[in-house]
Amino acid sequence: MPILPDFLYGTAWKEDRTAALTELALRTGFRAIDTANQRRHYFEAGVGEALAAAYRAGIVTRDDLFLQTKFTYQRGQDHRLPYDPAASLAVQVAQSLASSLEHLGTDHVDSFVLHGPSSSYDWTDADAEVWEAMRKERDAGRTRLLGVSNVSLQHLEQLESANAELPAFVQNRCFARVGWDREVRTFCNRHKITYQGFSLLTANPEVLQHPPLIALAAQMKATPAQVVFAFARAVGMLPLTGTSNATHMREDLASLNLTPTPEVVQAIESMAG
Repeated sequence: MPILPDFLYGTAWKEDRTAALTELALRTGFRAIDTANQRRHYFEAGVGEALAAAYRAGIVTRDDLFLQTKFTYQRGQDHRLPYDPAASLAVQVAQSLASSLEHLGTDHVDSFVLHGPSSSYDWTDADAEVWEAMRKERDAGRTRLLGVSNVSLQHLEQLESANAELPAFVQNRCFARVGWDREVRTFCNRHKITYQGFSLLTANPEVLQHPPLIALAAQMKATPAQVVFAFARAVGMLPLTGTSNATHMREDLASLNLTPTPEVVQAIESMAG
């Protein structure tokens, strides 16, 4: 089993800067990279370029890294599909992952994630077919772990009641206004699923400007963003940052050295939830 990382670097929405920014993240110290085979929002081949450059420069080896990619349904894609749209969903999953492995220059990823169920409400027959195909990829050694992103508590409860294998990861946009996705996090904690939180900063601008958080950050000699990342880890979240700023990359990683007190954690938990 791969060692779970403590921070993910997200590569969405970087287009022709993807390779340079991913390489910068690796040089700065990130060892876990999140991408997707969804050309509409990600340039996965650019991530592969960065990995190849980092290997050549001796910054990292493949064994140092945690690589995560995703299978995205056709409705989440544009015309640049990584699979044959006329093929069955199971074949699309296999084609998507084969294409990802080629992009990333590896024979396996550490985590393969369903990039959102096919329905906003229910875990459908299509999702069950895709999930089974993903399990086959895992059993064949092309991924170590499986995950699901952009899910509701209802999706997870339906997956559980179908007696399906539960994911190792749930990755959601994390809004403070719903208690930092408290319901889904509670389900994950109960089932020993690692919760990956993304948009921790961009989804919560009001929290970062909240005077009590600013005061807490000053007290901890940290930035408000660092306090949010430290809080996330303290409540069992694996945070994701997609910053394209070198200073913020360093600051985000430095948040690993912060340990908020239980009082601080409680204060942030209840700040907007």
